[in-house]
Amino acid sequence: MTTTTTQHPAIAFLGIGLMGAPMTRNLLDAGFPMVLWNRTASKCQPFADEATVAATPAAAVAKADIVITMLENGDVVDQVLEGQGVFDALKPGALVIDMSSVQPSLARRHAEWAQAAGAGYIDAPVSGGTVGAAEARLSIMAGGSEADIERAGPVFAALGKCTRIGPVGAGQLAKLANQAIVGITIGAVSEALLLAAKGGADPAAVRQALMGGFASSRILELHGQRMIDRDFAPGAPARIQLKDLRMILDEARAEGLTLPLAQQVHQGYLSLVADGHSDVDHSGLLLALEHLNGARLGTAHSKES
Repeated sequence: MTTTTTQHPAIAFLGIGLMGAPMTRNLLDAGFPMVLWNRTASKCQPFADEATVAATPAAAVAKADIVITMLENGDVVDQVLEGQGVFDALKPGALVIDMSSVQPSLARRHAEWAQAAGAGYIDAPVSGGTVGAAEARLSIMAGGSEADIERAGPVFAALGKCTRIGPVGAGQLAKLANQAIVGITIGAVSEALLLAAKGGADPAAVRQALMGGFASSRILELHGQRMIDRDFAPGAPARIQLKDLRMILDEARAEGLTLPLAQQVHQGYLSLVADGHSDVDHSGLLLALEHLNGARLGTAHSKES
């Protein structure tokens, strides 16, 4: 009796950071052969017994069927893909999947470069943070052809749930929408809990009560608790949220839109980062609000000022 096995495509993964490391773990566990690259090479070492570590991005992608980038911002993605020769090193028929959060216009330009190199391209930013990455339940927002996204299906299945949003660039537009809701809601939760605590209510009890009502949200659940615990270790650093809000406002400006809530929250994150908190979790927006008011989110019935 003959047993047929399915060959997993070889993956080059560029960017082994807060998100890239748990994503790499899940892809390795799913059986994908992998070549890894990171600017700080030591971040690849936990996987060195299971994957090949490349010295350069171009070397990493040379034999890859699928290239995944998970890098900090559009400038870095551009520098790696174009400046460090990734597009030139792609093998014909490869598929580039950018899972970073970049400008929609940049995604479209990279798709043109990939096409010129004989490769496919998907922009596939994610939501879910480091917890979602570790638990393989990321929400993946994909822009690209139906055929390319279908081809990437087994890869996405190892990381979370993929939704095709539309053509190239649409995934990044969905991510901007996601980050607008996230940033604005973090601001709302910060203000609500500080208001309640300053008036003498127990913010933990307020959060618990609100979780059972119409104001319930994932951000109130997770980041509300972070604010109460003052646990601002970065899952998604504030500097990244600020970068995303800048992209939201840039895209809005290009489309002739005014987004007052996004503008206000952008100002809050700008203040947070200017005060030296660029690497706190984005739930640390509370710190900027506390600084503005000269008040601190205290414990039950505190009246701190």
